[in-house]
Amino acid sequence: METLTLNISGMTCMGCSSSVERKLAAQPGVTHVKVDLGAGQAEVGYDPQQTTPDTLKQVLRAAGWGVA
Repeated sequence: METLTLNISGMTCMGCSSSVERKLAAQPGVTHVKVDLGAGQAEVGYDPQQTTPDTLKQVLRAAGWGVA
């Protein structure tokens, strides 16, 4: 398992952070997601044989979030 920290722009409320969490958690290979609204970050645990950091970033970008 790997852990990735994503910097996410555009989260302004708990609904936003919940949406980010749901989008990431729905991806194959994701084992856990912890979103920190105040820091604008998400910590994602994932299986690198099932998904990649680029795939996870693309999922959030497709949903309208900025990801670094």
